[in-house]
Amino acid sequence: MKSRWSNDEAEALVARYAPAVNRDLALRVYTTRLLGADPRLVLHGGGNTSVKTKAVDLLGDEVDVLCVKGSGWDMATIEPAGLPAVRQAPLMKLRRLERLSDEDMVNVQRGNLLDSTAPNPSVETLLHAFLPHTYIDHTHSTAVLSLTDQPDGEALCREVWGDRMGYVPYIMPGFQLARKAAEIYERDPSVEGLILVKHGIFTFGADAREAYERMIAKVSMAEARLEKGRRPVFVPASLPASIASVAEVAPLIRGALAQAKGDDWRRWVLDFRTSDAITAYVGGEEVARYAQAGVVTPDHTIRTKNWPVILPAPEAGNLDRWRETAGATIAAFHERYHAYFARNNQGRNPPKVELDPVPRLVLVPGLGLFGVGASKKDAAIAADIAENTVETITDAEAVGRFAPLPEADLFEMEYWSLEQAKLGKGGEKPMARRIVAVTGGGSGIGAATAIAFARQGAEVAVIDVDPDAARQVAERCGGRAIGVGCDVTDPALVRAAFDVIASVFGGVDVVVSNAGAAWQGAIGDLEDSVLRRSFELNFFAHQTVAANAVRVMKAQGTGGCLLFNTSKQALNPGKAFGPYGLPKAATLFLMKQYALDHGRDGIRANAVNADRIRSGLLTDDMIESRAKARGVSVRDYLGGNLLGREVTAEDVADAFVWLAGAAKTTACTVTVDGGNIEASLR
Repeated sequence: MKSRWSNDEAEALVARYAPAVNRDLALRVYTTRLLGADPRLVLHGGGNTSVKTKAVDLLGDEVDVLCVKGSGWDMATIEPAGLPAVRQAPLMKLRRLERLSDEDMVNVQRGNLLDSTAPNPSVETLLHAFLPHTYIDHTHSTAVLSLTDQPDGEALCREVWGDRMGYVPYIMPGFQLARKAAEIYERDPSVEGLILVKHGIFTFGADAREAYERMIAKVSMAEARLEKGRRPVFVPASLPASIASVAEVAPLIRGALAQAKGDDWRRWVLDFRTSDAITAYVGGEEVARYAQAGVVTPDHTIRTKNWPVILPAPEAGNLDRWRETAGATIAAFHERYHAYFARNNQGRNPPKVELDPVPRLVLVPGLGLFGVGASKKDAAIAADIAENTVETITDAEAVGRFAPLPEADLFEMEYWSLEQAKLGKGGEKPMARRIVAVTGGGSGIGAATAIAFARQGAEVAVIDVDPDAARQVAERCGGRAIGVGCDVTDPALVRAAFDVIASVFGGVDVVVSNAGAAWQGAIGDLEDSVLRRSFELNFFAHQTVAANAVRVMKAQGTGGCLLFNTSKQALNPGKAFGPYGLPKAATLFLMKQYALDHGRDGIRANAVNADRIRSGLLTDDMIESRAKARGVSVRDYLGGNLLGREVTAEDVADAFVWLAGAAKTTACTVTVDGGNIEASLR
């Protein structure tokens, strides 16, 4: 590991924040970002930093403060606001206490913030406060954890660092750990840092560069030790000759993870990872030993639980039986988690409330691993931690035997209120946990619909014949939305697009089949090829999309929703608009057929019947042409409905979102046209 310190970059950041932020804090931000940018050191909250400096309070008095990483901030992108200032003197008085509850500790820390609106200071604030150094860095280095997570972890660490570091036995973060760390430092103030056994590493210094480069140097020593005396790891288990694809397996896993919730399901989103290192790890003969022993550092348990579920290798062409086994294995995981909770909750007063028993990591020999979460973001966090775990345990097994904290300690961390607070307790949006695919999503109604679903919490795949347009709309959706280029008139490309969506998110729950184009012409004068082209896009493409959606939805076994854009032309044909209206009428009945045939699978099918929407289909030129044909202005043409109002793409998008959430509505056509009696259904 090499130092990434740059004098020019450091000074540029100091200048950028001056004069609002002093030099001490600006340099603290700089080195915090350096640490946070390396996942081998810091991953999803697994670390913190601080600087002791001076600040001016509201009375204009200069006071000594500790600026320490605040909850919710990512070290890789931290800003000065992410290092809230806490008055140092009151924190130091706490050192005289023998014990301090977590609640009182948090109260004291918040009560001494210079800015009461600042985020909560780190749960390890007192550890930073009780040590005298100006700059203190804390990481969960994978190399350090590979050494500490051994049966003789402390002895192995002493072999590496000798008396240049202090060694702190495992204690839960908080007041007692802070006291113990300070005591160990005070026994030998010459040490350059502390090793927290089975937890992580602290380094400190008089300035930002010294603390940071000590971290790099100490971690480099751990890395060098891991290269000595390595032995081969992970003897491969026997696997089937042919392994099923991720796109085939992911929906089956997602279905097995889902939990019935009234008339619906509590769904989960997946994030798949693989590499040579991962496949060697998940495919090892002893994977049940080393992968289920526990987490490499206790902070991970709130994101991944203490162990993954390990499924059998999925043999291609034999997935029906695999599906049953996967479901039974996940059910056994639930039972194991219930027993773990009951065992560790026994005799507690007050008792803890059990969290959900769903695994957050799924290992699949022959394929790789899946992170599991309520959102793509959460699933990716779990998968990031899993990749970090693979590296840590691989190194640990190469030089010894992976031995993390015992179950009781991990339970304390998993159910610690201060750790759970990191996850937040806010309510979920209406479309959370759902994966939505929108065809023709690169513009007009499709783009508005994709964005509307994203705003309601869905994970979104934007499908369009123009891949650049699809990607641009996905960026507008935000989050982890993806753009997929696909000509929906090509069945092979449609299948490939749904395979991509299943591989990225784990499956699909809602499909908005929206792609279309309007051909015009008097039906008796029309060339046969024009009508066939229109049917290919405006009918057969809808069938191809819906069939692929049903294929994935049935694999999941949790129902789903097919939504079709049928247009008012399906009910109220316009003059010389037959090439467009005829396939749209067929699509309306296609929707009804899907509702009829797949209601037993819990798959709903509905349509939106819209009219006169400015979009890529109804262009400005076409609007002018249709207005002229009717002898009215463009404004009157667009507002030519019972309400006299123009209907927008966003109005149609709202209807699609409503139908997606209408759990007991199927075979329904919702009209969004401002009122057109000729196109009304009843």
